[in-house]
Amino acid sequence: MRRMVTEMATRRGFLAGLAAAALPARMSWAEAGSPAFVAAGKEGEGYSLHGLTERGEDIFRIALPARGHAAATHPVRAETVAFARRPGTFAIVLDCVTGAVTRRLTPPDGRQFNGHGVFSPDGSVLMTSEVEAEGSDGRVGLWETEAYRRIGEWQTGGIGPHDMKLLPGGRLVVANGGIETDPTDRTMLNVDRMRPNLSLLDAQGQLTGQAELDQDLHQNSIRHLAVHGDRVAFAMQWEGDPAEAVPQLGLWRPGGAAVLCPPAEADAFAMKGYAGSIAWTADGGRIAITSPKGGALMLFDGAGAALATHRRADVCGVAAEGAGFVATDGQGGIWACDDGGLAPLSKGGPAWDNHLVSCRA
Repeated sequence: MRRMVTEMATRRGFLAGLAAAALPARMSWAEAGSPAFVAAGKEGEGYSLHGLTERGEDIFRIALPARGHAAATHPVRAETVAFARRPGTFAIVLDCVTGAVTRRLTPPDGRQFNGHGVFSPDGSVLMTSEVEAEGSDGRVGLWETEAYRRIGEWQTGGIGPHDMKLLPGGRLVVANGGIETDPTDRTMLNVDRMRPNLSLLDAQGQLTGQAELDQDLHQNSIRHLAVHGDRVAFAMQWEGDPAEAVPQLGLWRPGGAAVLCPPAEADAFAMKGYAGSIAWTADGGRIAITSPKGGALMLFDGAGAALATHRRADVCGVAAEGAGFVATDGQGGIWACDDGGLAPLSKGGPAWDNHLVSCRA
């Protein structure tokens, strides 16, 4: 039996190699202008995906069929998968050199994309965050990336998954938000019994670790992730009493307990219970979380100690750049950010959506 499996795998690999050889050559990120980031935005009544330099300058602009959310950038090819605002039923594969839509992905019947995805380290597999439309049970959809065919799926170990990130060794960490939603209008159906968690899946999709919040914080939905080595920073959205000051940042190392990171007392309500994006610098020294509802960007050190709170209306997208960050807002502004404050990079762009995605992660 083992020999048969090996022979079948070898044959599949050979055929895949022939298929890949028959495909037209794909362009590198250098040929797309080497963008530092991609971000979705709204221009008038239309939507688009933009490639941006470190200074917030447009390199390319590609039209989207509807409002975008996050995107996944291929580690080698100049290719981006843009995801619909959750819950959605489209994800489109974009050639960032030509601007062509090369594939349109549709989840299986009864499933919805949930706004995020990530490529395997070698780019051969795309993993998509999905829910069952009824009940919001979480799935990771698996797609091979030569023809973007669906090849399988994993369970996420929770309901309402949103963001996903890779850890060393091909492991995948999933933010299960814990929220069951109506499949037609996103109405939350289980706020009184939410159970958000972080789930760790190995390279074969087996659940190998999990972290939950204390019961008194079970309404703090875990939404977005940033990683540094094997450490995970997670951003949350509070669905409980708005009069309670609840941290929106937490840290987790698989095998240990999740630790929440409260801000300074004076800034306890700055985020208005809502963290929309998160980023961690490559050197591990700084973590940023943003809140469009609160018009706030908070900075923490790598151990989770609060350092600064900066104000900017409708700020949400954030990505690391050097030892600091770049942030976007819903008024078309792009900002450099460090401990000292925000400095304008560009203005007059589209109304930027929730996420600024690094092409270098």
